[in-house]
Amino acid sequence: MRILLLVHSFNSLSQRLHVELTERGYEVSVEFDVNDAVTREAVALFDPDLVLAPFLKRAIPEDIWKNRRCLIVHPGIVGDRGPSALDWAVLEGQTEWGVTVLEAEAEMDAGPIWASASFPMRAATKSSLYRREVADAAVTAVFEALERIESGAVAPRRPERDDPAVRGLARPPCRQSDRVIDWATDPTDVVLRKIRSADGTPGIRDRLFDRAVRLYDAHPAEGLAGGPGAVIARCDGAIARATSDGAVWVGHVREELDKALKLPATHVFAAESAALPEVPGYAPIRYEEDGPVGLLHFDFYNGAMSTAQCEALRGAYAQALARPTRVLVLTGGPDCWSNGIHLGLIEAADSPADESWRNINAIDDLARDIITTTDRLVVSALRGNAGAGGVFLALAADELWAREGVVFNPHYKDMGNLYGSEYWTYLLPRRAGAENAQRVTQARLPMGVTEAHRLGLVDRLLPSSSAHDPTATARLAQTLAMDSDFEARLAEKRRCRSADEADKPLAAYRAEELACMRLNFYGFDPSYHVARYNFIHKIPKSRTPLTLARHRSQGHHRLARAMLHAGT
Repeated sequence: MRILLLVHSFNSLSQRLHVELTERGYEVSVEFDVNDAVTREAVALFDPDLVLAPFLKRAIPEDIWKNRRCLIVHPGIVGDRGPSALDWAVLEGQTEWGVTVLEAEAEMDAGPIWASASFPMRAATKSSLYRREVADAAVTAVFEALERIESGAVAPRRPERDDPAVRGLARPPCRQSDRVIDWATDPTDVVLRKIRSADGTPGIRDRLFDRAVRLYDAHPAEGLAGGPGAVIARCDGAIARATSDGAVWVGHVREELDKALKLPATHVFAAESAALPEVPGYAPIRYEEDGPVGLLHFDFYNGAMSTAQCEALRGAYAQALARPTRVLVLTGGPDCWSNGIHLGLIEAADSPADESWRNINAIDDLARDIITTTDRLVVSALRGNAGAGGVFLALAADELWAREGVVFNPHYKDMGNLYGSEYWTYLLPRRAGAENAQRVTQARLPMGVTEAHRLGLVDRLLPSSSAHDPTATARLAQTLAMDSDFEARLAEKRRCRSADEADKPLAAYRAEELACMRLNFYGFDPSYHVARYNFIHKIPKSRTPLTLARHRSQGHHRLARAMLHAGT
């Protein structure tokens, strides 16, 4: 079956479905929903058996859905309609939610239902739920729908308005007026729901230090209190603001006049936050120990790692190495393990080129420390997605473990032909072989855990429970630490590292990579700077990259063959 993914952008859910569909043998191509004419052209070129829309902001043209089966993936329960399904679910404190796969018709989200899947709601941001529970439920529902379509055995049903089994509602867009924070009266749980319902877009409109901002990345500030609305503390980039019964940490803000840059709160309010007391609590980096196993947790917003965060994590890594453990596990965050350098802070810098250079060197320093650790085994445990430099940072460890459903993007080229560093020219061929390394970096496609395991990038699958239960990872690490072959394996690790260094020093790999990166940052070709600006400012793409839109190159080849056959 040929499936065309029609998307507003290639977001996390679209990538997950692309990976799952491709892995199960479907022929998949992607088209960005630029305009109706482009969509019609894509359908004509690819001639799909099915159009699947996991992330759209416009209606599919009538002439397409009337003549070709089109399925919409809606992040809401059966009967729910409207563009803010997940926003309302978080804001209203729903305890259970779901995903519905329905057929496109004239009325939005009201067509025949092919499948649905539900899940319990966590106390989490909209974007976290979307990356995890919504994505998992969408995969389940999409494949249930495909099975029914392919078997032809089950006819779809409609969410009839008088059906008592239908729990969803037709809801309007969730506006800023629906989630205004009243700092004088709103308790902490209400403030958290309001901010989380708009994270990561559009953010909650508010005022801080008499400046109009949007708020993101909110967490309870345990043990803190003050006059409601007062900013009372700072910690690791976040500021604490008092509620009517406690306080919340606000990790990131965006100034209202700036339509793109979400930055750490203490970066935006550097002078104001400097006067605040620094207290523990926000803690994106923390360490814990379980017998012979150390676990170094780092949960950076959206997986972006700034220069300062890389330096702080490197310091925490050095402290962890001072502990008498046998295995050190790098856990990352449950949503994003790492996505490499912090493009937002780079974009905000006085000199983005200089900050790019500082940031890539800081993450390289961390990667080198991991690679050269020879007195214990190091494990990268991926419970969330990883992209670009984050993938290669994970490969610096001795083993890489990943949860089913994690998506890898082990390439840089879509960011303006960025060459990349993090010692990837050493780490990737060592794992996957030179031929596969070339194929992976040139393909520019997302990769699932199954494919990554085939290529040798993933060593072990984590249980699905690891997404919300970090002790599952710790238990697995215990077996590694107590293995009877542990000392022999450690000796072999030292031997291989010494042999590799003698063959070609790590410094040589780094120098070669950074020579290419210097051209990206300071050279005459501005592609990286343009691509970064467009990414941060969410500039819509004017066309779908050919690496995704397979039908375009295929279509051109078919047209060329037809012209040759006709003698034109």
